[in-house]
Amino acid sequence: MAHLLIVEDDDLLRDGVTDLLENAGHSVRSCADGAQAQDALTAHAVDAVLLDLGLPHIDGMSLLRWIRSRFDNMPVMILTARDGVDDRVDGLMAGADDYLTKPFDNAELSARVQALLRRSRLPAFESQAAASDEQIKAEALQLDAQQPRAWIKGQLTELTQREWELLQLLHSHLNQVVSRERVMQTWQGTESSEPIASNALEVYVHRLRRKLSGSGMNIRNVRGLGYMLELA
Repeated sequence: MAHLLIVEDDDLLRDGVTDLLENAGHSVRSCADGAQAQDALTAHAVDAVLLDLGLPHIDGMSLLRWIRSRFDNMPVMILTARDGVDDRVDGLMAGADDYLTKPFDNAELSARVQALLRRSRLPAFESQAAASDEQIKAEALQLDAQQPRAWIKGQLTELTQREWELLQLLHSHLNQVVSRERVMQTWQGTESSEPIASNALEVYVHRLRRKLSGSGMNIRNVRGLGYMLELA
């Protein structure tokens, strides 16, 4: 069984492909736009992505480039009505592993998904993924994209709303510095938007460090710049 993510804004097609792949024995998540897909990929382990190009908020090509910048070995299949040669070339050059145009035959889609997953398990892929201890450590932390909670090595950890928002922000910028100002701006734009003193940020960082103990990840204070979530 593989964990698949379908990114498609057409409700009927998304539901149909979901049913098809679930009946084939896969675990399937689905999103209607690129922003939701980024959240899902950040919060959950995914084995392959089926991606439409004509998406709202963040278009499919931009999402594909975002995936490639963060999940270099993630298998991606484009599912789109754009059937021109230039479109196919652009998609493959941007990092897609396969390209299937709509309308497509269900049997062909299932076969292509199986082939995509099979190729991703070949030795050439596995040696990259042996990724590494780093990838294993990164997967030890899983975030719920909807509720303030996380799983650390499979153990559920409850978070406050602010802790969750802070951890989501840092996790989406893994190994990158996030400024104090960016954190404060994120908090101001969410449900927990009541005023908060800047020096209270240290308290939330300290709490998160304790909760992340054993996850293989740590929040580092980068003097004068901000905070970085990194592999311990």
